[in-house]
Amino acid sequence: MDRYAAMQLFLRVVDDGSFAAAANHSGISRAQASKLIRALEEDLGVRLIQRTTRKLSLTEAGRHYHERVAAAMAALSEAAAEAGQRQTEPRGHLRVSAPTSFATRHLGDALTEFLRRNPRIELELDLNDRRADLVRDGFDMAIRIGHLADSSLIARRIAPARMLAVAAPAYLKTHGTPTHPQQLESHSALLYTLTAHPDVWTFAREQETLNVRVHGPLHASNGDVLAAAVVRGLGVAVQPSFIVGNLVRSGELMRILCDWRLPEATIYAVYPAGRSLPAKTRSLIDFLAARFGDEPYWDEGLSSTATSAPASRRGQPGAKF
Repeated sequence: MDRYAAMQLFLRVVDDGSFAAAANHSGISRAQASKLIRALEEDLGVRLIQRTTRKLSLTEAGRHYHERVAAAMAALSEAAAEAGQRQTEPRGHLRVSAPTSFATRHLGDALTEFLRRNPRIELELDLNDRRADLVRDGFDMAIRIGHLADSSLIARRIAPARMLAVAAPAYLKTHGTPTHPQQLESHSALLYTLTAHPDVWTFAREQETLNVRVHGPLHASNGDVLAAAVVRGLGVAVQPSFIVGNLVRSGELMRILCDWRLPEATIYAVYPAGRSLPAKTRSLIDFLAARFGDEPYWDEGLSSTATSAPASRRGQPGAKF
């Protein structure tokens, strides 16, 4: 016996007042309806409906059962409606993992605006430069930068992450400005450790690609720490424009080797595959993609920031310092 179908039919019999009407509404024969209600009564061990030739009436047990079943069915319908609404209306608790430097610089204002537009969302942001396991750690989505190795995640590009080689003017005045990537081998390099090969920087120009092995006094897993050290003249670094763009525009840092290209990374929003995407998650991803886009605000003016080297000890190809 299908208990759920029997319960629905029981409610229909009570509402319609007859087996014939209930059977007609349910698309079954009167005999099938009567048999299903009898099976329900046998399963419960009580008579629910008193049958006479003239009318049907509920027994005392039937009245109590009807109250409980009607309430339960209403609750199920409400739960189904709420679940459907949650798929279409952004609402609920949203857990997001994001890298520290990007989040502290660019997500504060963005998420404030997003939450004002979506007052039914409660957002929990976890900052961590190491990649969380979204399913194991209970995250709805994450912001990821760079290569995506996890095929169990679905990714959507929300912005480019342009890489810049930079140094402080004071450092370049003292140590010279490199004009060829190989000269970096003799410079003090500040290394970001959360990459596959922190001590290898790749430069390209036309058909030429160079992998330069660098070394230096500071290795860190946080881009803001490296940016602060670069500003203070500790060495040169390769950093994303979303960290150092403002420092370049203000003149605190200078770009070097501007006629060479560095590999461009990508900023993604990722979420677990194999499940429907809730409206709360989709709305945040759409919002971030629209806010940042292919030409994010942190790249404004950087195409014109290529600077000539300071006169003191200006580097030449192959020179050692």
